Amino acid sequence: MSSKRNLSNEERNNIGQWLLQHSREGNLIHGAKKEATQKFLVDVKTIWRIWKSAAAQQALGRPINVISMKKGSKHADKKVLDVERIKTLSVLERSSLIIMSSKIGVSKSLIHLWVKENKLKPHINAIKPFLTPQNMLCRLRWSLCQLNPLSEGGKFRFQTMYNIIHVDEKWFNLTKTSGRYYLLPNEIEPYRTCKSKRHIEKIMFLAAVSRPIFDSNGNCIFDGKIGIFPFITEEPAQINSKNRLKRTIETKPIQAITRAITKDCFTNQDNVKPHTKGDDPDFIQAATSDGFNIQLICQPANSPDTNVNYLGFFRATQSLKDKKPANGVEDLLKNVKDAFDEYPPTKINHVFLSLQGCYIETMKI
Repeated sequence: MSSKRNLSNEERNNIGQWLLQHSREGNLIHGAKKEATQKFLVDVKTIWRIWKSAAAQQALGRPINVISMKKGSKHADKKVLDVERIKTLSVLERSSLIIMSSKIGVSKSLIHLWVKENKLKPHINAIKPFLTPQNMLCRLRWSLCQLNPLSEGGKFRFQTMYNIIHVDEKWFNLTKTSGRYYLLPNEIEPYRTCKSKRHIEKIMFLAAVSRPIFDSNGNCIFDGKIGIFPFITEEPAQINSKNRLKRTIETKPIQAITRAITKDCFTNQDNVKPHTKGDDPDFIQAATSDGFNIQLICQPANSPDTNVNYLGFFRATQSLKDKKPANGVEDLLKNVKDAFDEYPPTKINHVFLSLQGCYIETMKI
């Protein structure tokens, strides 16, 4: 059976010419209509309508032109985007298509059409830290300190940053409360459970990252990864259970952080969290041992974008970690460590270049 479809005017004229060539004295030869439906893949009624129009024009001695008589739908009453009306709406009144349509008196589908036509653009707005004038001044000073005091050809360059280690902490959850998956039409949806979505098990990690170093041929000679350290304790189990025997060593996250724990973690490179003072005697002793001279410098307040960990490295590590399943604390520890190790040094270097871009923007404003 021939399929029904809309024909262009060129296709209709081609069919009309073909039919005229297969006619004798104003009549189609036997089998011409059936052959035409198979040749042009159209319905027999369409062939008959085109033939009637072409034969009538030929009888009157006119040029054959069997264009479609269908009239497209017209939207003479289509509403035009009122830019000035949109500007009067508050940001909350623009938070969804439904709210916006009720405020300006148009349908939701029309607003969606305006978005597709780029007359309106969707925007996700994230809240930013509040910066006081003192914060802004500290950020400017911090950015200026990253410049090399010696210019080259009248242009200033940033310091190499090879002697700076960025340290910061982040909570990594055992799993996410929601996830996106692509399933086959008849495939069963995954079923995940936990005792409480508000108390998903998590571990705090501290990451220490420096800028990678490459030789003149582009080969990495230092990947910049000092380490990522979990904030955990290992204790023997007090009683027997279905999961473990008594006295089996268990790994448990540390939830409450005291100054004593912080200093011990920082000076011993284990279970670290960088909330300690740079002039602490124990820290100075550890930082100057083995010929080193390490100083603890705090970034400006309300400025997470001045630390490469929060600027991009933590998010990348989180994404790599989420690609692997975790059924317990041990799996979470392994997945975060593997994600840290797998992240390529070239991308760490890209984050440092983004950091320099943030310094430039800070100085501009």
